[in-house]
Amino acid sequence: MAAAQHEKANTFRALHEGPRAFIMANAWDAGSARILAGLGFAAIGTSSWASGNVLGRGDHGITRAEALAHCRAIAGATDLPVSPDLENGFGATPEEVAETYRQAAAAGVVGASIEDAAHGSDKNAMFDVGEAAERVAAAVEATRGLAFPFLLTARADGFLHGRTDLDDVIRRLRAYEQAGADVLMALGLPDLDSVREVCAAVGKPFNFMVGIPGRSFAVAELEAAGVRRISLASSLYSAAMSGLIAAAREAKEEGTFSYVAAAIGCWDLDRYMRV
Repeated sequence: MAAAQHEKANTFRALHEGPRAFIMANAWDAGSARILAGLGFAAIGTSSWASGNVLGRGDHGITRAEALAHCRAIAGATDLPVSPDLENGFGATPEEVAETYRQAAAAGVVGASIEDAAHGSDKNAMFDVGEAAERVAAAVEATRGLAFPFLLTARADGFLHGRTDLDDVIRRLRAYEQAGADVLMALGLPDLDSVREVCAAVGKPFNFMVGIPGRSFAVAELEAAGVRRISLASSLYSAAMSGLIAAAREAKEEGTFSYVAAAIGCWDLDRYMRV
């Protein structure tokens, strides 16, 4: 297992150092991870929102233990590198955050993200930049001594929480870079000019998140702006659930089943599950 994890980690790092931007497809369970691997994606991520939904809850609705079990299942289902969404590190203190990332590495993943939203009673609450950077540094310290290169992605989530100050986003990303983050990410950037400005302001690979209507730009545009990694966040899960809802509504409301003809067959899906 250790050798396989080391190989996955080296593959993941090489993807960030390659000449082109790459897509990291976000799975929500072991089966979807196998399908995405079978479709030829180079790396797998997860989505905290989709992970919560799988257990019948909303975003940020799962515990650390549940998140780590989710990581273990997905990492064990594919030979691809897996880098999960671990929310804000599932800890009130830097020490608790560090333990989350130690346990994530033990679960088989080769990277993970950490965000700077606090998720308190105020849905728009965010950590002060100094505290957020300290939490990033704790995660970095917890994973630097591993036998493989663990890539930590630090997120600046201001645009998702009503803090639409690009200068503040850049200030935060630079602080997280200084704290040792390997990849940087800012969610909800409004346009390609903002993406270009952020990419030019930081020295580490930048991850762009697809999933917001009107703010999900094409690969060629993102690559030209300086993006190195493109993650699909919850968008694939949303697309899958959109199909479920449309089919179920047809069956219940119309009494017809035209979706059957368009759907991929069970036997075709089954071939993705075979090792």
